[in-house]
Amino acid sequence: MSPQPPLHPRDTEADDARTPRGLPPDQLSGLLRTGPFSEALRMAIKGRGLSLSRLQDRLSRHGAPVTAATISAWQSGKSRPERPHSLMALAALESILDLPATALSSLLAPPKPRGRWVNAAAARPSLAEAWSGLLHDTLDAVETRWTAHLTCVSRHHRVDIDAQGREHVLWSRQVLRAETDGPDRYIVSYQADQPGPAPVLRPSSPERVGAVSQDPAHGTLVAELLFDRPLARGETVIVEYLLEHAVTRPAAHQAGLYLQVPVRECVIEVRFDPAAPPPTSCYAFHIPHASPAEARERPLRLDASLRTHTVGLDLTPSRFGIRWSWDGS
Repeated sequence: MSPQPPLHPRDTEADDARTPRGLPPDQLSGLLRTGPFSEALRMAIKGRGLSLSRLQDRLSRHGAPVTAATISAWQSGKSRPERPHSLMALAALESILDLPATALSSLLAPPKPRGRWVNAAAARPSLAEAWSGLLHDTLDAVETRWTAHLTCVSRHHRVDIDAQGREHVLWSRQVLRAETDGPDRYIVSYQADQPGPAPVLRPSSPERVGAVSQDPAHGTLVAELLFDRPLARGETVIVEYLLEHAVTRPAAHQAGLYLQVPVRECVIEVRFDPAAPPPTSCYAFHIPHASPAEARERPLRLDASLRTHTVGLDLTPSRFGIRWSWDGS
């Protein structure tokens, strides 16, 4: 990033000369605590005594140009900064207006969902609801308050089936976006087809493993993957991990995900060991959380390497996956 040009002393003196001296300080500090954003911005601009054209010029010299009309729309409440460029300009505005860092950005609510995402974002179930109660009491040991504030931009979920038809390794990689300031962890949740010990969690990314909770009676596992720092709203993070079974398990018949939040792109891939006979049938399935009666499935084909996959785009909270059978079982 190129260094920001220094402010000209002449401009600073001129600006300070126009700063009103009679503005009640409690009025601005109160708005910075409670909002709304538009009123706090308008009052901060008034208190600094800068015209919109001067603010536009200052922002240009800070490397974050926006028009005076845009600033006017922000302070009138007609629009708000949402895109990365606008948020960068807002951070520069906080500096120009002599405000603490994030004083204004912290007043912004999560960005308004657009298009087909509107209904999905408004109807995000809790993690327990998304799993239909299958996680039982394992969730009590982990912090789940941030799960509904992370949107999954993309997810790739791959399961390896061994020569005996058992799930051997599960690999998952996803790109998550924070919809508010503060998310500092991701919750890995897993349930096996049958009761038994949970697989071993091995993070492949820089995240550290936090609290872990298992329920062998139901074959469930939940665990925290801790980020190196809390995310800011709009920031993305890549989470990658392996779940590896250390004990013998019964044959598997499906690989699926309980999607708690909307997912723009979801790929589920299953790889069967060539040393075993291939399954006789494979189907992709999708069961929307809000309308299970609209469940759909379609047949899948195996390629020459005994792999198959399904792709979901713009998925709402739902159950999404692949099931298979041997000899009609």
